[in-house]
Amino acid sequence: MNLNKVSDRDDSINSVRADLEFEADDHWAKLPPGWSWVETTAVATDDQDRVYVFNRGEHPVIVLDREGGFLHSWGEGMFARPHGIFIGPDNAVYCTDDLDHTVRKFTLEGRLLLTLGTSGRPSDTGATSVDFRSIVRAGPPFHFPTNTAISPEGDLYVSDGYGNARIHKFSSEGIHLLSWGEPGSGPGQFRVPHGIAVAPDGIVHVADRENSRIQRFTADGDYLSEWVDVARPCQIFIDGIGTAYVAELGFLAGMWPGTTAPAGAPGGRVSIFDGDGRLLARSGGGRNPCSPGDFFAPHGIWVDSRGDFYVTEVTMSAGGNRGLVSKDCHTLQKFVRKPT
Repeated sequence: MNLNKVSDRDDSINSVRADLEFEADDHWAKLPPGWSWVETTAVATDDQDRVYVFNRGEHPVIVLDREGGFLHSWGEGMFARPHGIFIGPDNAVYCTDDLDHTVRKFTLEGRLLLTLGTSGRPSDTGATSVDFRSIVRAGPPFHFPTNTAISPEGDLYVSDGYGNARIHKFSSEGIHLLSWGEPGSGPGQFRVPHGIAVAPDGIVHVADRENSRIQRFTADGDYLSEWVDVARPCQIFIDGIGTAYVAELGFLAGMWPGTTAPAGAPGGRVSIFDGDGRLLARSGGGRNPCSPGDFFAPHGIWVDSRGDFYVTEVTMSAGGNRGLVSKDCHTLQKFVRKPT
């Protein structure tokens, strides 16, 4: 089986491991009448496998049960632009708001516990927009931050991506410990550090989106290696045994003005790697981006305690609002693990 070839079935994942077979469901979530996502940017689950969907509609954090039933919402009027969400082992919810230049920590019910960054005030990097090409220099936290992750020791890592080119490390109390990175394409340099995850062994994985690679670092930012079999990766989830699930934007959506896709480049897809970066499974590629199991603009990904995973897509802002896909194209899919 050729893992680089998209499966002929849109609703299944091409896999070399029997325990990595899934069925896609893009109508799993059920919203109250009259509600809309607009688009979903990120997703996470708590210790009860309740699903928290960060979205750009009127109800920014929508909480669902495993079957997709609506439970409640919170965050109304609170965010400038939802971007990333992470739920820690203590069930604290970290919401990354790129246009507000903050990361905020909440309880599961939406009570604010901690704010990192200054609301509405970007750091000085010389950037003039969310276009990373306008960055002049690396700066302190934050200028359009993108995602947050927690290490096994409880430290926080924030990817500071659109208006900066850095990773910032904080203590669990929110004390800034260190930062690393600068604009560029060399080791330890970034062009939109968009997603971040910490493996069980403490290795920090950064989705360096516009360099189409995942860079790996020690807990203190020393460069280790990189994985390059990815197409503009947006976010990473690493499970308890080190398996990495990667949401890849690909080259059909969200292209910067003046850029073109490489010949034969894939569209949006999801790839699963082992801890050494070997490809285990892959789905999508953008041939049928609105079909179950395929993608237009993958942006967030999370795996629950039962091995099912969820993918969010910024379908409208990445090109749906310009007619590249239909307005009813999915923005959230659930992938249910098949029994082995």
